[in-house]
Amino acid sequence: MKGILIAIAVSVVLIGGAAMLSNGNGNAPVAQVVKENNVSIVDGTQIVEIDAKGGYLPRKSVAKAGVPTIIRFNTVATFDCSSSVRIPSMDISKILPQTGSTDIDVGVQGVGPLEGSCGMGMYPFEIVFE
Repeated sequence: MKGILIAIAVSVVLIGGAAMLSNGNGNAPVAQVVKENNVSIVDGTQIVEIDAKGGYLPRKSVAKAGVPTIIRFNTVATFDCSSSVRIPSMDISKILPQTGSTDIDVGVQGVGPLEGSCGMGMYPFEIVFE
């Protein structure tokens, strides 16, 4: 019986120590991640993820106004014009890699839409900030 109690006590100490070490030093903050559809908030920065291939999916996203925002474009074997992104109101033009992810920092947006398209204007996308 005494051996079982010692084994339980040692297990509790080891599990508690492992939990503290998994956070770094036990006092380090853990990144706060909140995700809804294609929008996540990581440590106070909003990330809107859009897949670019044959257009943009989702075509319309809804995000929070007044929050620092990054649009993350994900490409997988993208060879069409959706690999060229334009956001005219911010004077942004960016060529995306054929495969990978590219972040575009759009700062803090007010209430309203942010519209973009491919380089040829054929494939639009919109982020509505509420």
